[in-house]
Amino acid sequence: MSGTDVLVVCVDAALTFGRGATAVVAVHGTDLSICPGDRLAIVGPSGSGKSSLLHLLAGLERPTSGAVSWPGLSGGADIGLVFQADSLVPALDVAENAALPLVLSGRSQEQTRRPVGEALALVGAAELADRLPEEISGGQAQRVAVARVLAQEPRLILADEPTGRLDHATGARVLDALLTAADRTGAALVVTTHDPAVAARFTVRRAMRDGRLLAPEDTS
Repeated sequence: MSGTDVLVVCVDAALTFGRGATAVVAVHGTDLSICPGDRLAIVGPSGSGKSSLLHLLAGLERPTSGAVSWPGLSGGADIGLVFQADSLVPALDVAENAALPLVLSGRSQEQTRRPVGEALALVGAAELADRLPEEISGGQAQRVAVARVLAQEPRLILADEPTGRLDHATGARVLDALLTAADRTGAALVVTTHDPAVAARFTVRRAMRDGRLLAPEDTS
């Protein structure tokens, strides 16, 4: 396997917040490689370091030691992120929010219509297209955030507890949409979750405890 077959690589990557006696190690030295087509669930309780590791993979945080690199990616547009927190722009309607990464990459409104429509339909949010974020529920907003990533068709999808704010049926639909989109494009999909039912849908599961990524559990 060549270096460009690997999308992202962590080599002894660690992340510490603060200094001295008050320093908190969010991620201990971690070695991890993500390749096209990978399906990885990072499982652990709140505070275990899952989100911090995802932020390292996304380039949102720089490691305080070790290194993270993206040999198989050409830029930020190749990474799609689904956050736990609200991430919609209040002044834009649902369709405009879902189209935002495409618009920022230079596509016209006409060029965004098809991928946005398909992505919203995949997560069951097509009927919300002309609503503002304040007019939809938190669970609906999470579905729109997922649709925004799917419309982007990135090579690496990183989703932080994507079903955490959803009821079981809606969560299952969102997870189906993520897996379907990743299968269709060949993207790698990495999710963090504390839900065993979500983790069971993934080929490889790795537990995280106290900032340490444990050995993989391969179910293939």
